[in-house]
Order: sequence, then C-alpha cells, then structure tokens
Amino acid sequence: MGQKPNVLTPEASPLDRFGYHVRDLRERRGYSLRRLAEVTFFSTSKLWKWENARRAPKYRSEVEVLDRVLDGQGLLIELWERIGTDDSRQNHVSVSGLHVSESSLGLATALSGQATSDDEGIFVPARLRDGTVVFVALGRRALLRGGVGIGAAAAISTATPAVADTGVVPGLVRRARSAAAYGGTPVEHLRRTRRLLIDSDNLLGPGQAIKATREYIEVIKELRREATGTDRQALMELQTQYAEFASWLHQDLGDFNQAEYWLDRALQWSYSVGDGDLTSYVMARKAQLAGETRDLVDVVDLAEAAQRLARPRSRLAAVARTYESYGHALRGEAADSERAIEDVRNSLDRIAGDASPWGVWLNEQYVEVHRAQGLEALGKHDQAAEIFMAAIKTLPDGYHRDRGVYLARAAVAHAGARAPEQAAVVGLQALTVAEDTGSGRIIQELARLDKALLSWQRLPEVNEFRTNFDAVLVHES
Repeated sequence: MGQKPNVLTPEASPLDRFGYHVRDLRERRGYSLRRLAEVTFFSTSKLWKWENARRAPKYRSEVEVLDRVLDGQGLLIELWERIGTDDSRQNHVSVSGLHVSESSLGLATALSGQATSDDEGIFVPARLRDGTVVFVALGRRALLRGGVGIGAAAAISTATPAVADTGVVPGLVRRARSAAAYGGTPVEHLRRTRRLLIDSDNLLGPGQAIKATREYIEVIKELRREATGTDRQALMELQTQYAEFASWLHQDLGDFNQAEYWLDRALQWSYSVGDGDLTSYVMARKAQLAGETRDLVDVVDLAEAAQRLARPRSRLAAVARTYESYGHALRGEAADSERAIEDVRNSLDRIAGDASPWGVWLNEQYVEVHRAQGLEALGKHDQAAEIFMAAIKTLPDGYHRDRGVYLARAAVAHAGARAPEQAAVVGLQALTVAEDTGSGRIIQELARLDKALLSWQRLPEVNEFRTNFDAVLVHES
C-alpha cells in the first residue's frame, strides 16, 4: 500500500477499537495485508481502511468472513456491532415531504441499504440545491404527500421493499414445491423462472424483477432445508445465481450499496457450490461494479483476482481482463488499458468454444463498448461516441435498457467532443428509455450529461433536454 498505519488508541472510539483488533489479529495470525486480501477476497485498500479506522465494514457478512479467517471467535462481529450503534445517527436521512435535511455531501453518501420503515424506502434520483444529482432513499408516503416528477413516480410504481434474510414467503414456497408436477423437482422450474426474469430485465428494466428475485432467494433457502444430494447442490448453485442477479438489478437501479451486498453474498455462497467458474464470474462482477462506481483501486485489484481464479485462457479470464482495461482507463493508464482490451479482442476466437455458461455475452460488440468506455474516460470523446453509436445499431431486439445505457454514454461522449446539439438529442432518447425502465445507470450518465451541457444551456436542443431531465428528478427543498 505504501501508507503508514495509523497509531490507534482502542479507547478513542468503537471504530478505533475495531481497527486495532483487526490489525492485532492479522499480525498474530502471521498475515500480511496483501495475503489477507488474497484469502478473504477483499481489496488491500479496503482492509487498510478498516484497520486504520478510516472506514467500517458496511455489511455483517464482510465481518463474518474476516472473523472466521482471523479466528476471532466472534470478537470482530461484536466490535463491529458497536460501531453500527454509534454510527446509526450519522447515517439517518430525514425527510419531511420532499425536504431532505442532510447536506449535499451527506446525501451523496447516504446508504440506501438501511432497513426500510413501514413507509417502504424508495431509491430515487434527486437534484440538490447546488445542482448536483444524487440518488437518495426516501419514504414512499413522503413522496406521495409531496408530489414528484416523472422519474420518481416510476420508481414508486416499480420499487419493492427489502426481503429480510430470515424472511420466508410461504405462498411462494408452496408454489415452488408444486413445480414438481412439471418434472420431479422445483430446480428446473426455478432455472426457467430466472431466465424469464433476465429477459424481463432486458426489456423492462430492474424494478419489475427485484421483488421476485429476492423472494425466490428465500424460497430456495427454504427448499434447501428438505433437499438432499444433487438437488441440494443444485439449489445452492441457484441461490448463488439469484443473488448475483439481485446484485445486477440493484446496480442498474443505481443502488450500489445493495449491489455490493448481494455480490458479497453470492461470492460467499459460491464457495459452498464448489464451482470455480461461478466464483470467478462473481469476482469479475465485483470488478465491474467497482468500475461503475469509479473506484480507482478496487477495479483493477478485483479484476486481477478474478483472473487468478479463472481457468487460464478461458472466457472468464477474458471477461475479467475486459473490466481490468476499464480500470486502467479510469486511472489514466492509456497504454495498459489498450493492451488489456487488445488481449481480449485477440482471444475471442479461442474462447468461442469454452463450455462454461458464464460470460457467454462476451463478443466483439461487448468488447468494443468497453473499449469506448475506456476511451471516454481517457478523454478521447470523438472515438468513444463513434463506437457507442455503432454498437447501438447492432444491439439485438429486446435489449431496450442496454440501448438506453449506450445512448446515454454516447451523449456524454458527444458533449465531451463539443457537439452539444447532438449530445442533447441523443440524451433525450436515452431519457425515454430511463423512464420506461427505471434504470439508475442511465440516469447517472444523464446527470453527467446535464452537467457537461451547462455552458450550452441557451441552445434550444440543450434547453429541451435539461428541462425534460429536470422533470424526472425529486428536488431538495
């Protein structure tokens, strides 16, 4: 890491006490920070921040892994729970009608993963008084009282309450068991259901699929209680796949904290399955998520970890290398980014016969889109816009949401290339898809576009885009 550890005084705060004991246990067990990262599959930067009281783990599952590896016998879990008690007041977002009482910084870092109230928290895009667009968790009733824009209204119609890890949905369990009428066990029925949910996500966006996906995870957990042999193993694999899909749905909504939570669960469960390809795929997805949040450290580290887990010269190794390319671009490492993407392009023919079911969408078009992302991050906006627009023309029918993502990214690239009218026209098309699907990824790109077009706001096309975009946002009072 190249950074000196903090001198911690355990009595200073629960966070300091937690970090002190993490470091103490690591050193007593003989782990270097890098080795602990390899064993736990957490990044070295994340572990360093935990040890040095810069940040607390977000999820209990992370602490459980750390405690198990370091043989803490529950100590780290107990210390982490005390941090949660002390920090709970800091993470509270107060809502009265549409007034949000936190600062811009507080809102930008607000966690949507907090427990929902009877109101059912909804994750919506909001414009702050300083013009910044962020995603915030607001109460459904508060939104209905205050009146909302088009985008928030769409969120109300599609958002779903969280399903607790211990929750069981008896009606769904009974229906899943009845699937035996279609072939002996519920497993194939659940597989078909997942494929249908994936198709629905491609066409309608994530909001419609999240509730069913999370409920089916609980169904599978319940079915595993009575399953034996190969059925039990197949159900565990399905549970992992559903968790990864739940992460993707939250990621597309723009809810990155829940996306990270479900990927962490998927990674943990994948080890129970014993499928190396599945574990490698989930790790690659963690790299993709880190890229989407523009984490300049984790994206490359996680991508490299996924490649170490993958079979050499396999499709999954190429998938991870693709995400590594974008990570290098985010860091400004143009040569490393181009080298990585060229490696993937050169491997496409070789991996075509890979029998793994994971990453089957890795084709020339997918690689080109990620190349365009890298070029845009490196400031090569003209090239990026051209590649995005070409990719849009070749998208298969039914990929409505993905078309919107590409349109939004193309619009940002057009703005970077100082073509504001074209950027605004393409941005309006992307906004239509965002309203259809509730995709937070599209909204986030359009927020970047809105900011980039500010200096051209007097142009009619730009004014039209910015007016329509503003209408889909909740506003800070």
